[in-house]
Amino acid sequence: MSSEFGNKLRVSVFGQSHGDAIGVVINGLPHGEEIDFDELQDFLERRRGGKNPYSTKRSEKDVPKFLSGIQDNKTCGMPLCAIIENEDKRSVDYSEILDKPRPSHADLTAHIKWQGMADMRGGGHFSGRLTAPLCIAGGIAKQILKRRGIHVGAHLLCVENVYDKAFGITEDSSLFEEIAKKDFPVIDNLSGEKMKERIISASKDLDSVGGIIECMITGVPAGIGEPMFDGVENRLAASLFGIPAIKGIEFGTGFEASHMRGSENNDPYYVENGEIKIKTNNAGGILGGITTGMPVVFRLAVKPTPSIAKEQDTVSISKMENAKLSIKGRHDPCIAQRAVPVAEAVASLVILDMLI
Repeated sequence: MSSEFGNKLRVSVFGQSHGDAIGVVINGLPHGEEIDFDELQDFLERRRGGKNPYSTKRSEKDVPKFLSGIQDNKTCGMPLCAIIENEDKRSVDYSEILDKPRPSHADLTAHIKWQGMADMRGGGHFSGRLTAPLCIAGGIAKQILKRRGIHVGAHLLCVENVYDKAFGITEDSSLFEEIAKKDFPVIDNLSGEKMKERIISASKDLDSVGGIIECMITGVPAGIGEPMFDGVENRLAASLFGIPAIKGIEFGTGFEASHMRGSENNDPYYVENGEIKIKTNNAGGILGGITTGMPVVFRLAVKPTPSIAKEQDTVSISKMENAKLSIKGRHDPCIAQRAVPVAEAVASLVILDMLI
């Protein structure tokens, strides 16, 4: 199973949602990099569920145990391996889906591929639970990038049809830190309250909602990336689609550019103090797959949580007949809010890999 990505920095995620533990192996980390474990735990806490009515009631501590790769709080050049034990499991909630695949989940495709042998309790290896070890790796990468003047931040731009304030052409890292400290990852708190209302409303209807995540990476030097198939957009997109529930990505103005004229979408150049600069950033900091020196900006479309309590049409695999399913268990009424730090994690790993 190819649950890994990266070139010089190789990240491999392993485990199942209801197995004994989940974990990550990182090969190629620069040696001698100090890890602030308190900062790393704060980052993991942002993704952790069970804290409010806007997320799953499954409450895991998500405290990583490092098995290798660290000596005296610093990377030692060896492969780094870390695990998180699964403690708050309720596998009985998933007994019915062994025969009745959940619509829009990987239950059926996994059943076909592994002939019914895949462990799909809690979503198995396809679960958003696997983003916890991904955040261990990404949290470490974020710290390494920060020491090099590169900052990665994200927020929940949209839930259903409620929008937060968007990032500007560039932002100070203090805004990223401010968002990270909030219990709901938005810039404008009033917009955040309206988003929460939509999430609670969907939950009461035994349903779910999707959202959009906006991410910005500042301080990335110009000239990173390769044409045609190893550009920054290519590398980011390939890895970000590994996050469960991501269904779309756009850079800069993205799809909006298709409704604009070239004179509107082009980013004009100008000279200041002997340097070539760019007035706007509709390109999202990337041209020809190569960074321009402007912030890298992308947005992710996150689908509504497919695990909903509302009755749905499915099939019985054993009987080969139509069936009904009301999904039990503890699920996020909106995945997008907890996926914000995951987007930061993956983006940090990709950029660090391209800089090594």
